[in-house]
Amino acid sequence: MFTQAAQELTTVRDILRFAVSRFNDAGLFFGHGSDNAHDEAAYLILHTLNLPLDTLEPYLDAKLLQSEKEEVLAVLERRAVEHIPAAYLTHQAWQGDFDFYVDERVIVPRSFIYELLGDNLTPWIEHPELVHRALDLCTGSGCLAIQMAHHYPAAEIDAVDLSLDALEVAAINIEDYGLEERINLIHTDLFEGLEGTYDLIVSNPPYVDAESVDMLPDEYLHEPELALGSGEDGLDATRQILLHAAKYLNPKGVLLVEIGHNRDVLEAAYPELPFTWLETSGGDGFVFLLTREQLLGLE
Repeated sequence: MFTQAAQELTTVRDILRFAVSRFNDAGLFFGHGSDNAHDEAAYLILHTLNLPLDTLEPYLDAKLLQSEKEEVLAVLERRAVEHIPAAYLTHQAWQGDFDFYVDERVIVPRSFIYELLGDNLTPWIEHPELVHRALDLCTGSGCLAIQMAHHYPAAEIDAVDLSLDALEVAAINIEDYGLEERINLIHTDLFEGLEGTYDLIVSNPPYVDAESVDMLPDEYLHEPELALGSGEDGLDATRQILLHAAKYLNPKGVLLVEIGHNRDVLEAAYPELPFTWLETSGGDGFVFLLTREQLLGLE
């Protein structure tokens, strides 16, 4: 069908219509940027043609060279047939105003934590300049560490990951943003071997429970397994973070952790902890905040 399309379709409009039909027919899952077939198809077409990603209308009736058609259709075919997330096809992903290089060595950035940095933490961090050291556990592509550097200009940041592959991708992004002097990449398992204390620790650790891992859409199977599952209930990594975080926080230091859909399980496991659940674009059940003083009781 894609071979026939290369022969018969002419314009961007033709290919966009064809792509939406193929994406819908393939039953694709949209959870790595776009949330529908039309927007994802438009993005992939515009990106492949090196056109502005926010300007579709002027190009809809533009005729494509045969070589352009073949290049665009090859990308669309991989998305439809192999269920590869669009970010891996374009090697680009966004969080807010920031864009990052990604490939299949890291999960596609989608943490809600980036929405909470800066002014949204004012009740706990009065001034951004008060953050002198910060830690990003399970940094992956380095996206949260880079945004922490933006929001907290006085901070030196350690970015930790167990995956050397992920750290290679993080290094690309850190260099792209010119932050090599402020962000220190560390290959270790959570807090193991870390020295010193921090004013702010954030983490988007693996948190998918075993049952959900078995039911993930095909798109997620292209992501590193290490970055998704975390034990039977999805909280193995979070337990370790809660157990050790106080030791690595300064007085009045703040811990932010994203846990997916595990709020009820977590609260049942730690009834003594006064979790503050922060409002995000996804709701108030995904990211919790605890201070060092609140965590001390677990030691």
